[in-house]
This record gives sequence, structure tokens and C-alpha cells, in this order.
Amino acid sequence: MPEEPLIRNIADTARWMAVYRAIESERPDALFRDPYARRLAGERGEQIASAVPERSQPAWAYMARTLLFDELILEEVVRGADMVLNLAAGLDTRPYRLALPPALQWVEVDLPDLLAYKEEVLRGEQPACRLERVGLDLSDVDARRALFARLGANARQVVVVSEGLLIYLTAEENTVLARDLAAQETFRSWIIDLVSPGLLKFVQKQVGETLSNAGAPLKFAPAEGLQFFRNLGWEPVEARSFLKTAARHKRVSWLLGFFARLPDPKDGAAGSRPWSAVCLLHKPE
Repeated sequence: MPEEPLIRNIADTARWMAVYRAIESERPDALFRDPYARRLAGERGEQIASAVPERSQPAWAYMARTLLFDELILEEVVRGADMVLNLAAGLDTRPYRLALPPALQWVEVDLPDLLAYKEEVLRGEQPACRLERVGLDLSDVDARRALFARLGANARQVVVVSEGLLIYLTAEENTVLARDLAAQETFRSWIIDLVSPGLLKFVQKQVGETLSNAGAPLKFAPAEGLQFFRNLGWEPVEARSFLKTAARHKRVSWLLGFFARLPDPKDGAAGSRPWSAVCLLHKPE
């Protein structure tokens, strides 16, 4: 029998990422606490993290991404968001671990099997807010548009979250998704993560083949950075660098700390320079 691949599918990447949330959570100086991460990662997640070379999985980057999404989500809730729409939610546990208002509606969307696995692992745990899970393949455009319309009609101010999603879509797929989201009047803000072409090329060398073999190739790193979204109904507000965040919290080497002092590229148009950030987009008034 052929040996099973290290990463079998996109669900395995969610288990892999949960390991890094667990690692940060278990530090005495942890910047966030996810008490569910180790359980959700399971044996499969631990196997992947142990097998992938350390240089291919910088824990500081995953720590920074998680922390920055946490910060921006909470800020948008303070600004009045009454619904969080979490696309490709994976094994995210923010409804359980963040200090969210009980009246907030949190909607998770992902593949049915992955959400069923998470629901089973978290059975008996109580979320801080109202939580709905929707099993849906986001590549089903008609189904997601129907979902967006339903949710948009039942909220005043929605913040959309798409952690780790856009990089797996083509530019055309991201264009359609951005327009679908912008079409809903109450979808007021969108939090994304973005990488430069230079960083995408580097990551593809490290783990690109493994992810491609699992049916999850890395695709999206627009040369124009955040300008990509400007003609699609979204206005960039800010970009918070992974590296600068990790350096500020002393999670990187002195050499990376030196590079963190460099100014960020305008609108994230970093070209061949490795760069990544969590970015906030707003609907133009």
C-alpha cells in the first residue's frame, strides 16, 4: 500500500495550524490563550507539525496572524458590529475564547465534515456569544450568495473574517468573492490576511508541493497588494505586519527584528520582498 501523504486535505491544514495556537497558549508569556487548540489539533495535527521542517513553519508568523485577527475583530465589535461572518472558519475557537458580547451573532462557514469534527470535540463547551455553524463549500457560488443574502438581511453591521482563505483562491475567485461580499449592504468591514509575491514564492518552495498534493495549492499574492480590492467595493484601512507584530512581542531572532524595522510597503505592494499582514477593509461610505 502506498504511504499516506503527510497532509491529506485542507482539513489537515486546520489541524496543523491548531498546533501553533496550542504552542503559544502554553507559553508562560502567552499573547493569547486557546485552551481547545491541542484537543482540536489531535494526533494528526501533532504528526504534521513534527514532520514538517522547522524552517517551513515559523511559529511566530502563526502567532502574529492569530493575535492580529483577534485584535481587529474585537475592535470592529467595539465599533458596532453585531455579526461576525467567519468564512473558512476551520478549527477557530474565537467564539469560545474571546471576550465577546452575548448578543453578538457569530456565524462559522466551512466544509460540513470539518465543522462536524469541531462540534464533536467542543461538545459541552459554551460559546461567549450566539453561534451558528453553516456547513457549506464556499466554491458553490450560488449557495454562498444565498447565505450572504440571508445573513445580511438579519444584521445591522457585519464584519467578515477570512483568515487563511484568500491565498488558496485564484485572483478571479477572489474578485468574485469580494464583489459578492460587497453586494450586501450590511457587510461593512472585512478582515483578511495577505502575502506578497515574494513571500508566496518562498512558502511554495518550503511546503507548496505538499499542499498541492493535498489539493490545496497556494495561489494568491497580488502584485498590487491591497489595491486589488479597491475596484471591488472595498477600501483598505490598515495593514498590520506579521513580522513587526512578532518583533514587538520578542518572538523573532535579532536578524528578523532588524528587518522588522524596515518601513512597510505602500498598500502592501511589496513585490519580491517577503511581506505578510492582517488587513482591514471597509465598505466605502
